[in-house]
Amino acid sequence: MNKAAVRVRYPIGFKLMFIITGLLALSLGTITFLVSSLVSMDVRVTAENTNFSANTQAAEAAENFLSLNRSAALVLLHTLESVPEGEESRRIIEYFFSENGAVAVLVSGGRTLVNDNFFLANEADPSPAVPFLDSRRDYLDRAAAGDLSVLNATPDFEIPMLAMLLSAGDGTPAAVFFSPEFLAQHFGENVNISFLINSEGDLLVHPDQRLVKEKANYRDNPLVKSMREQGIQKRQILYTDAGTRYFGAFAKLPLADLAVITTVEYGTVFEGIAATTRRTIWLSAGVLWISVMCVWFFSKSISGPLKNLSIAAGRIKGGEFNIEMHTKNRDEIGLLTASFVEMGKGLAERERLKDTFGRFINREVAERAMKGELELGGETKLATVFFSDIRDFTAISEKMAPQDVVGFLNSYLVRMVNCVTKTGGVVDKFIGDAIMAIWGAPVSSGNPDSDALSCVRSALMMREALREYNQSRGTENRPYLRIGCGINTGDVVAGQIGSHERMEYTVIGDAVNLASRTEPLNKPLGTDILITENTWNLVKESVIAEEMPGISVKGKEKPVRMFAVVNLRVTEGPQPSPVTLEEVRRQLGIAPPEPGTPDLDVVEKKYKIHD
Repeated sequence: MNKAAVRVRYPIGFKLMFIITGLLALSLGTITFLVSSLVSMDVRVTAENTNFSANTQAAEAAENFLSLNRSAALVLLHTLESVPEGEESRRIIEYFFSENGAVAVLVSGGRTLVNDNFFLANEADPSPAVPFLDSRRDYLDRAAAGDLSVLNATPDFEIPMLAMLLSAGDGTPAAVFFSPEFLAQHFGENVNISFLINSEGDLLVHPDQRLVKEKANYRDNPLVKSMREQGIQKRQILYTDAGTRYFGAFAKLPLADLAVITTVEYGTVFEGIAATTRRTIWLSAGVLWISVMCVWFFSKSISGPLKNLSIAAGRIKGGEFNIEMHTKNRDEIGLLTASFVEMGKGLAERERLKDTFGRFINREVAERAMKGELELGGETKLATVFFSDIRDFTAISEKMAPQDVVGFLNSYLVRMVNCVTKTGGVVDKFIGDAIMAIWGAPVSSGNPDSDALSCVRSALMMREALREYNQSRGTENRPYLRIGCGINTGDVVAGQIGSHERMEYTVIGDAVNLASRTEPLNKPLGTDILITENTWNLVKESVIAEEMPGISVKGKEKPVRMFAVVNLRVTEGPQPSPVTLEEVRRQLGIAPPEPGTPDLDVVEKKYKIHD
């Protein structure tokens, strides 16, 4: 076969460009569409939940604030009825205003009580109170009949002010003028905006005081209309107002037919996704163009040698097996042509060795496999799974040379693996600086209790080994090391997993996942060894531990109880230190978590800590 006969109708460059460009375009387009769609769904759910939660919190704050001012005013009025005017009543009034700083004026039965300190602090005049009430006699009559009303008095006083008209008893109306500054702080003025309206739609409290001063009314707002038409107390809808779409939530208050509205613009929620999608499209176009050019030049560099290989293949097809090929290329194709047979023999021998020994990283597993004691496939075992990780390993390794990182890591792992092997455990794998080990598979010390206790004993040995290791450290280039250990016991599927080229003996299952997710919780909880309730039930007679806050783990309906391991319990003689978690933290230099529920932003968003 000559070179002329090797001419093809569709050159390899064209095929490569067509196939790779098509695949890239399809994959990038699909990924962009799926990511945008899925992220949009997640963002929408998050936005709705956040908006509804903000509305609920604002409604609770408004209800508590209004109820408190109403109750305080009634208590003062009833108290003054039984106390004659004089020094004692004056002291009562002064005490009331000192304890209720938001109340500015209290009017009842022709008597006007003024909080002078309030108006001095706000540089305002209390005189508009009486004219305000005179112009709203209909509301006073309704208040005398027992109806509670809340009105906007901000335009009259020129400072934020609400007026609550209520009955003081015996058909006597009363009015309480108070500042809504406390509510305005809870309503926010960022993405989610909450505001308070009365039964007529008048705006009472809003982060934008300009709207309150202008006597804005939301009677015709689509969300307010929907709220008035429906008899439910709380709801969230997607509505359009003045051409803008909003997520809107409302909550009706049991006072004066008031309602708290919380909104967030639809476009604001998805603005980041739209910008990201546009950037992704432009990036995809750039990647496609670069790919086309790279494929074109790459195809030109290999098309000639491939033609020569095609000629050789034709000669082999014709029965000429002893072919000597001479190529001027000194690249991979030339090397492949010259050494294919030798490479094949070498690879065949090495693959046989790798197939026998390259599947295992544990001596115990390899020995049992060679003896035929491991079942092919998987088997269910009750085992204890251990995970450990070095805290801030990335920051430590960044300050070291690569060869120093490897040396330091090997020195550390030798000590830790020694603790595992001494207690009968099996190192499953190394994940960078992390260690995964198993007790109970493929070998067991006798029963799940002893396996779990051996695992806990190994973790405590690691703690002491690390303390000894840290004695020679403490400099900038050799900082102290801290680790976190997570332990869980449960049913696992143990067996040989992998492919024909690479296999390993490992364990999988929910118990493994829970152990892996337990380890990162050491940092926010201020511990170094955490065990789950499953392990605690097996070792509680032999281990001193303190229970930590319950953890809700993704995929589990009930919170998981967690215990911080302090020490092994001794049956004879005095108990050695440490005996409390506080001692452990002091010895290891671990800072306790801040008061309250620990922050889990430092780990994956798969947890929730319960009080």
